[in-house]
This record gives sequence, structure tokens and C-alpha cells, in this order.
Amino acid sequence: MSTEFRYCPQCATPLALIAQEEDSGLVQRLRCPACGFTHWNNPTPVLAAIVEVEGHILLARNPAWTNEMYGLITGFMEAGETPEEGIRREIAEETSLSVDALSLVGVHDFQRMNQVIITYHARAHGDVRLSPELVDYKLMRPEQVRCWRAGTGMALAQWLRSQGHEPVFMEDMAR
Repeated sequence: MSTEFRYCPQCATPLALIAQEEDSGLVQRLRCPACGFTHWNNPTPVLAAIVEVEGHILLARNPAWTNEMYGLITGFMEAGETPEEGIRREIAEETSLSVDALSLVGVHDFQRMNQVIITYHARAHGDVRLSPELVDYKLMRPEQVRCWRAGTGMALAQWLRSQGHEPVFMEDMAR
């Protein structure tokens, strides 16, 4: 999924797919024929956290999700913060939990959304109080968690394997 740029943000001329020589050869991108602006359409970095509270994994539900899906805590970095600062902030904002320890799980591409997901495991404490961005949460033992085969679900599966649990994927349960 790409950002829908139709007009140049510098001069308001309609953008066009124009091929131009770049380091990797001839590349077609949305470009402004008037001023030369290029819309690079680079992936957006997204932060995600596998939040562990007293041995349980916190999964939360966004009200925009129509399928009753629960997922990891996610968010975007703010200008001037590191990924670690950003995920600590997101966890605090969305759950009111304090992070005791943070470790990188991995970096995964999520091409459908044109994102790169940077996932951390966070040990946290406190009472869960959800922000208005979220409507519900579950605390589950790691062996009870079911993964999904996209985006943060693949990071969760990687972390479960590192903890000695073979991940079970939601669609595998329907077979």
C-alpha cells in the first residue's frame, strides 16, 4: 500500500510515472514533470512490542479491526527519538505499563502496507489501562498465543521459537 500522491507537494503539478536513471538503472517513479520532485515511496518504519507482564503476553484490539483480531502494541516513531524510546513511549501511551527491560526481536518487511516493522520484546509492569486507540486486551501464556502469517505475527512467531515454543498459526487451527 503506497501513499496516494497525485500532485507535487512543491508546485502542485500532477505527478506522472517517469523513468529516470538511478544508481540501480532505469527506474520508474512518480515524478513532477515541472520541477523534478520525486516521490520515493520509501517504506515507513513501524515499532511493535511483544509486551510481557508477569509471564503473560499482552495482546490488544484496535476498534478499527472488524474481525475481533488481537495484536501487538504498535506505533510510529516521533522525530528525534530512537526506536527504543519510541516503543517505550508507545507501550506507556497505549497501556499505561512501565517497561523494565527491552530487547530487539527482529526487523521484518510488511510490503502490503509498505512498512518495515521493528519488533521488541518488552518486560513491563503495572496495571493495564488502555488508551482510546484500543478497546480490549488479553493476557495469555506464551504457549497459548496464536500467530498470524503477516507483519507482526511473524515477529511473534520468531520470539516464541526463541523461547522454546513452536508457534501455532491461526489458519492452521482451522484445518
